[in-house]
Amino acid sequence: MTNWLPDLSAGDGPLYLRLAQSIEAAIDSGVLPPGEKLPAQRNLAFDVGVTLGTVSRAYALMHERGLVAGEVGRGTYVRERKSHTETGATEVQSLAGTQTGDAPVGKLRFDSTGAPQVGQAAAIEEILKQVATDQPTEVSEYTRSAPHRWQEAGMIWLSRAGWEPDAESIVATQGVHAAIISVVAAVTAPGDRILFENLTYSQVARALSLMGRRILAGDTDAQGLVPEDFERICQQQHPAVVFLMPTLHNPTLAGMDRVRRQKIADIAQRYNVLMIEDDIYGILIGDAQPMLASLAPERTFVVSGLSKSVGPGVRGGWVSCPRHFSARVKIAHKMLSGGTAFLLAECAARLVLSGAAREIRTRVVAELAARETLARESLKGYDFRSLPQVPFLWLHLPEPWLSGTFKAAALEAGVMIDGEDEFKAGRSDKVHHRVRIAFSNHGRDDVRRGFELLRTVLDGGLAGYDSAS
Repeated sequence: MTNWLPDLSAGDGPLYLRLAQSIEAAIDSGVLPPGEKLPAQRNLAFDVGVTLGTVSRAYALMHERGLVAGEVGRGTYVRERKSHTETGATEVQSLAGTQTGDAPVGKLRFDSTGAPQVGQAAAIEEILKQVATDQPTEVSEYTRSAPHRWQEAGMIWLSRAGWEPDAESIVATQGVHAAIISVVAAVTAPGDRILFENLTYSQVARALSLMGRRILAGDTDAQGLVPEDFERICQQQHPAVVFLMPTLHNPTLAGMDRVRRQKIADIAQRYNVLMIEDDIYGILIGDAQPMLASLAPERTFVVSGLSKSVGPGVRGGWVSCPRHFSARVKIAHKMLSGGTAFLLAECAARLVLSGAAREIRTRVVAELAARETLARESLKGYDFRSLPQVPFLWLHLPEPWLSGTFKAAALEAGVMIDGEDEFKAGRSDKVHHRVRIAFSNHGRDDVRRGFELLRTVLDGGLAGYDSAS
């Protein structure tokens, strides 16, 4: 074992982060070569004059970054670092799951929940023409400031169920995903724990893992996150942020009542946990339950956008921040995204301020209701959850189907769907035997055909599916 000791005078941030940076620098320079054993945590804490907790947190962060490996009874060792060409694409693909882009030729995409086509292109085209005519300089240059109207549009779009944010608290973002990532980057550091429900919008959980945050998963029931488990995790794991979809959960369609929301807000207050309230589907279903932001305004970030109700290609999103946080989130968003695209942000704002977004939303809801009716007709007799305003359903698979096997059988039949593993924040032993079937892509005739194909697979059972050997 080397006599190396870290230099904590260099680097930025808290001691554990500086210690982690020193370890990583030593590994990069070869001072700590692959296979080298790191000092015992207690010994290192004594040698450099820090607490054992500081060292433990730094070592845990090194584990998260894949730089070291711990062996019970033997200690912590520097891992062999493969080249970027060997590991980079593989690791990112693994974190991204199977959502790799375009569908195979001839397959129907029932794995996407953006707003269906209802003629919104005409309204978007007209607004884009207006922007190019009215603001040719801004369109052709970098965005250096955010007009106040972007915040006004966000205030209008986020206001719901009697809650209205202050326009000054709003940050315009490149969609909801970017909003969530920016919030977490602004209020946490690498190594901090972020809590998700055990089924969730997993793409953001995986993105945060790439950023060095540690992901926790809480138990859920028919309403979402279980308060008792939330409190247990707060006591034992001390998460910095919890991500929630209280109005309409993706993929389960669960919704929290007022009592549940109040319990969650009270626990977050008691343990000083910040909350991200994803309300992207709230604008579709118009739920009257109070927003978490109205119950705990000092610790709740609300994110929403246009992707599910107007059009995902606009990339219009907003986040409402608690007092004093908006500047930090705005800077984080700029650092992470390279800055807001003026054309898209201005288009999103004008869609909202002109009333066009609300009118498109009305047509989208009507179209989704018609498609949900098709689902009920085609899948009659099978157990699933759906709502007329929501672009997906949550199907419980009959015996002896497994989620992954049914997903493969559906693809073979011509339909891409999402298995339950696509929504797990991390590894889990809990099995739901469910799949999510989305139906906002394609025209209505293709949607009907897709449901009929899925019905055929369900009716045929495993006897009708021969997996590749």
